[in-house]
Amino acid sequence: MHDTSPILIWLRRDLRLSDHPAFTAAVATGRSVVPVFVLDALHDALGAAPKYRMGVGLEKFGQTLADKGSRLIFRRAENALDALQDLIAETGAGAVYWSRQYDPDAVARDSAVKAALKEQGVEARSFGGHLMFEPWTVETKTGGYYKVYTPFWRAVKDRGVEAPLPAPKTLPAPDSWPASDDLADWQMGAAMRRGAAVLRPFVQLGEQAAQSRLAAFLADRMADYGTNRDLPSVDGTSNLSENLALGEISPHQCWHAGQRALHEGKAGAEIFLKELVWREFAYHLMHHTPHILTRNWREEWEGFGWNEDESRPEVLAWKQGRTGIPFVDAAMREMYVTGRMHNRGRMIVASYLTKHLLCHWRIGQRWFEDCLIDWDPAANAMGWQWSAGSGPDATPYFRVFNPVTQLDKFDKKHTYADRWIAEGRGPAHKDALAYFKAIPRRWKLSPDDAYPQAIVDVAEGRKRALNTYENRGF
Repeated sequence: MHDTSPILIWLRRDLRLSDHPAFTAAVATGRSVVPVFVLDALHDALGAAPKYRMGVGLEKFGQTLADKGSRLIFRRAENALDALQDLIAETGAGAVYWSRQYDPDAVARDSAVKAALKEQGVEARSFGGHLMFEPWTVETKTGGYYKVYTPFWRAVKDRGVEAPLPAPKTLPAPDSWPASDDLADWQMGAAMRRGAAVLRPFVQLGEQAAQSRLAAFLADRMADYGTNRDLPSVDGTSNLSENLALGEISPHQCWHAGQRALHEGKAGAEIFLKELVWREFAYHLMHHTPHILTRNWREEWEGFGWNEDESRPEVLAWKQGRTGIPFVDAAMREMYVTGRMHNRGRMIVASYLTKHLLCHWRIGQRWFEDCLIDWDPAANAMGWQWSAGSGPDATPYFRVFNPVTQLDKFDKKHTYADRWIAEGRGPAHKDALAYFKAIPRRWKLSPDDAYPQAIVDVAEGRKRALNTYENRGF
């Protein structure tokens, strides 16, 4: 007999309709589709900015589904399986489809859900879509995993990437919809407090906005991407990180757009493709070496004498963007106002924390996890370990970025610094003033404060770091 039971689409970081294999497969069956999002323990534990961004992203995707005659059902449960089983009982659903996630906690959750559903006779299927290359499908010639980016790039750059799937024309609705929580009641932006209103104008929500971003990048900025991506005062990148993080656009869509640009001879296209593969490399490593999320990837770094005390004044100064080093401070303030940080800034603030201040990279990793709307578990961990020197394919321990000369090199007129730092600069840029509206009141900071002296002399900090590394035998 033909199965007419509904299919639950369990949504997580895949808030789009186009190039969504789970949606496409469900609609192809001809059965009704019930999209659902479960606020489980893993989602509830997100940092303030990522949780806020997920909340507004869900609201936007709910509107998108409503425009298609569908709905997004919201349920809250400590254990996602409990909510899914309740919905199965309420709707008579015979299947649950979802897009894969790859961090260890999500893999454990999803494996348990799949096993439990299959045991009770419910079809449970997971699909790709968050990555172009499933991590277990890319192997070295000896059958191992890649530990260095360049060979990884060479292994995948000529691989076929599935063509993006079109959005379903219709989303068959069930005869009756199950009850849904009110998303507003979850208050997913509560931890942002007043910072949410400051950040909101910089957020571009949803699939249509992501596609527009990609199109604008291809048309206006791709040609100069190779140079401008390093200039923090220039809008020279795709800005797609927040949309990729929540699956509002797929890497397949970005890849094929980049390939078209490459075949058209556009400068910058190959570098863009390499950046997409850098993201894939981070997931490849997280899959094969999940300890990259929580401890030093290189064993020889275990026991290194990093400061792990977050209460120290220099750590607070770094978090506040009050180190007295303009490049570091501007980048940190950009993050509080926009929820994102220029990639050159990320390298500088990470190098400064781990090398000039000799603080553990986990301090920075956790802070970014709380403050970035484009937070991604694999990219965040690999980026921090790359900067610290403890990770795969990392910057050498003896490479200590000089944040003063870096600013002079990549922001010659100090346009970036002036945009984000108000103290001692009058009249201050509106974005520099917005920082004081975004930060916690308990910091008691004002644009009228004096700009601080450097908490660590750049040359002395570098010398101290190198001496520490040498004493450890690096």
